[in-house]
Amino acid sequence: MPDYKESIIYQIYPRSFADADGDGVGDLRGIIGKLDYLADLGIDILWLSPIFQSPNADNGYDIADYEAIMPQFGTMADFEELLVGAHQRGLNLILDLVVNHSSDEHRWFQESRRSKDNPYRDYYIWRKEINNWQSFFSGPAWKWDEQTGEYYLHLFAEKQPDLNWENPRLRQEIYQMMRFWLDKGVDGFRMDVIPFLSKDPNFPDYPEGRFGDLTIHANGPRIHEFLQEMYREVLAHYTTHDGNRLITIGEGFGVSADEANLYVGDNRHELGMIYHFDHAVPREEYRFIDPAPEFTLPQLKAIFSKWNTALQTPVSEHGTDSGAGWQNVYFGNHDNPRVLSRFGDPDRFHYQSATALATVLLTQRGTPGIYQGDEIGMTNCPFTNIDDYDDIQVRNAWQALVAPNPSLADTFLTTANRIARDHARTPMQWTGDSPDRPGAGFTTGTPWLTINPNTTAINVAAQQADNQSVLAYYKRLIHLRKQTSALHHGTYRDLLPDHPTVWAFERVLDKVRFITVVNFSSENVLVPVGVTGNLVLGNYGDEHSELRAWEARVLVGEYSL
Repeated sequence: MPDYKESIIYQIYPRSFADADGDGVGDLRGIIGKLDYLADLGIDILWLSPIFQSPNADNGYDIADYEAIMPQFGTMADFEELLVGAHQRGLNLILDLVVNHSSDEHRWFQESRRSKDNPYRDYYIWRKEINNWQSFFSGPAWKWDEQTGEYYLHLFAEKQPDLNWENPRLRQEIYQMMRFWLDKGVDGFRMDVIPFLSKDPNFPDYPEGRFGDLTIHANGPRIHEFLQEMYREVLAHYTTHDGNRLITIGEGFGVSADEANLYVGDNRHELGMIYHFDHAVPREEYRFIDPAPEFTLPQLKAIFSKWNTALQTPVSEHGTDSGAGWQNVYFGNHDNPRVLSRFGDPDRFHYQSATALATVLLTQRGTPGIYQGDEIGMTNCPFTNIDDYDDIQVRNAWQALVAPNPSLADTFLTTANRIARDHARTPMQWTGDSPDRPGAGFTTGTPWLTINPNTTAINVAAQQADNQSVLAYYKRLIHLRKQTSALHHGTYRDLLPDHPTVWAFERVLDKVRFITVVNFSSENVLVPVGVTGNLVLGNYGDEHSELRAWEARVLVGEYSL
């Protein structure tokens, strides 16, 4: 098993991955049944979105008991079997650590709201006077509590009160919970909105001109103190099941490329990896009626170059060298629509654009993350009305924008069909669907969320039987990456930053030069001058004088200045 810098992550959204008991909701035994599939794919690290006891106001990101399994997902015995099964197949398993907020049904919050002098009162953030902060899920970030006559902070849903990390007792409880899972053999954590743990204790209003700018909540004054304490007290004392460094990934919302090494610099003693939001879909409330324009290819390339440059270059804070850090690179996850629908051309060039995007991702510098279903080219689902959506963010935005102004409904639904998170959350398409075999191999019951009707054409079973499928290409590409040191540790340089339709970059290590070149268009283009080498892998399988529609090539040659 390689270190995390040489690994590939696969994110599982348990609710939508595989349902073993037929209740329409994915579960742990469903994941157990797919471990051989995951091992055969060639990935190294499984990241499970939350599996803990929760009322599911935000599909498990509102945790009511951090040390209990959600009954819909199974039992602790099921989890322990899953962990053993993963380790037997050489897979590491990491859990989602959601400790910026809990559920309002957590016992800590239930005690906290009983009275102002309750010992748990200070586990959360209570105020009589409030500022103008806004919630990610629409409306003010403060909720009035009748029982104690104060407001509590919730940067997300009302049922997700923010924890008060200024309280050392709370921090110790969280560290003890982390030890609970690490003692079971978990190999690390993906850490939800980790830059939000520290808040400005003065709680100022948004600066003028930045009302509702949620990046302001990141990088609070004590964030690095808290993470270094977490490292000293917990993370430094554990390794993965096979003796490598513990895997820690920070969700870096609000962290700029220039700040990244302060979280992941080699000698910072905080986190191992961070991932950013610079290329994520803007999804603030107003974006559902005023969507942001999609990135041009030069803009997208510039984002990747900026982060690669930052994480190849040590920075200093107070005269202390941070050391160059590491990132988790991704296109898709549970918080974004399907990458193929966003950046590719699934209707005309499904195979070509799905494999082109895979080629860019899996030859990047950093640890790549594959989101479930991207390896078969799953796409956005054609939702038709608001009742099709489950996501609290979409439903709250609808109530805020469309309920008082019904004329906005069509605009809202059109935009939601581009940007909503539920597109990534439709059930995994294991088989084709048919009247006598519904459920797409995901469930024998009624699925909790609509299954994309294109499962008849896009599914695992069909692609496993086809050596020229998206899935087959992913396997070949993963194998290439795992055999190629330059694709793990080599430097990154964009060769054509201004080209409007071609992404070409090099990875260089020990005089070996790999070049990835991808045509992000449906038109043939000339192979750019200087982009030469021997073909190692391509999604067309042969060479041509031009780059064809969505053609991707990986080339190798000797590097010379």
